[in-house]
Amino acid sequence: MTDATPTIEQVRARRSTAEGLRYFDALPAVTVEEMLGRWRGEGVDTGHPLDGVLERFGWYGKRFETPDAVHPLVFRSRGGHLFTVNPALMPVGLLAARPGIAHLPGTPTVFRLARRLLSTSASKARLRMTQYRGVVTATMCYDAHPIHDVFRRVDERTVLGAMDQRGVARPFLFLLTRED
Repeated sequence: MTDATPTIEQVRARRSTAEGLRYFDALPAVTVEEMLGRWRGEGVDTGHPLDGVLERFGWYGKRFETPDAVHPLVFRSRGGHLFTVNPALMPVGLLAARPGIAHLPGTPTVFRLARRLLSTSASKARLRMTQYRGVVTATMCYDAHPIHDVFRRVDERTVLGAMDQRGVARPFLFLLTRED
C-alpha cells in the first residue's frame, strides 16, 4: 500500500466509505479455496446505513463449507450457541432502505423470538470468483437476494468484505477473521 492508502484504523476513525474503498482497492485478491472455513465477522463503521445492524442481532460471522455450501448469516444466541439464518426470510431490502427499524428497542427481542422460524441448516449462498472494482477475487453470492459479498486479503487470517447490493449506492464494509 502506498502512503496515500489509509489503514483500517484510519478508515474506522474517518467513518468514510470513500476511505474504506481506497483501503479495499489496495488489498490483494483471495481465492475461493482461501475462504473455506468458519469466520468471525465485525462491521467496519463507515457511516453506511447498515453499520451496527448485524451486531445488534448477535451476528457471529460466516461459514464456507465448500464453494457451493455457504452459510452467509451465522448468529450467536445468548447462550453461545451458533445458528444460521435463512437470508430469504430477512428483510434485507427494508433494512437497507430503513435501517432505523433495526434500532427500535424491541427489534432484537423479536429477532430472538423468531429465531426458530428464521434458522436453517441448508446452504443459502455460494462462492465464485468475480470481478469487482477491477479485480477478480472470491465473492459470496446470495441465493435469495441480489447481493454479492466481495473479499480482499488484509493478512493471512483476515479479509475485508464489501457487500454490494443492487439498488444500494455504496457497499457495506466488514471484516472477517478466520477461526481455527
